[in-house]
Amino acid sequence: MGPATRDEIVSEFEKVHHDGNEYWNRFTTGDFFAPLGDGWSPAENVRHLIKSTRPVVKALSLPKILLRLRFGRPRRTSVTFDELRDRYQQRLAEGVKAGKFTPSKQSEDDLGAWRNRIMSDRQSVHEALLREIGDWSDESLDRYQLPHPALGNLTVREILFFTVHHQVHHMNVVERKKNGLQRRAVRSSGSSAE
Repeated sequence: MGPATRDEIVSEFEKVHHDGNEYWNRFTTGDFFAPLGDGWSPAENVRHLIKSTRPVVKALSLPKILLRLRFGRPRRTSVTFDELRDRYQQRLAEGVKAGKFTPSKQSEDDLGAWRNRIMSDRQSVHEALLREIGDWSDESLDRYQLPHPALGNLTVREILFFTVHHQVHHMNVVERKKNGLQRRAVRSSGSSAE
């Protein structure tokens, strides 16, 4: 069962961020930038997470009256973390893509320095998100909504649920792809040895 209250959401962000630091730092710099088959590299996954979290930070920093004028008032109560997660997973199964949140095809010569900048950006976005959440009461998370490109209008609470889940989702995707590539490599080396 996922977080529900603002304080639980903040705690979950802290946990997921810590877990993410441990996970992404396990990759060598070469592996961090290496594509996973036809999928994004770990670095591209992190850059996607940064790119998709920045608009949440920006929206939370706006005066609430502007959010109301721009996006209207929610016409329903917030769903639970689990319901939101399941809805997103369904949209992925239907083929929804990252769209404008796809990381750019950029490359830099000094991969170590680039990796450090990416991880520093990740830390900065995380800290900014927590600062902005601190300016919201638990009740206000249900009184305002924001548009999500794949899920439509979500309450701010639901946007935060999504943002927490999205971090975990991408670590799981990278891990599945990495393990799948390793299994294929073992199978192909086993069949060539026969």
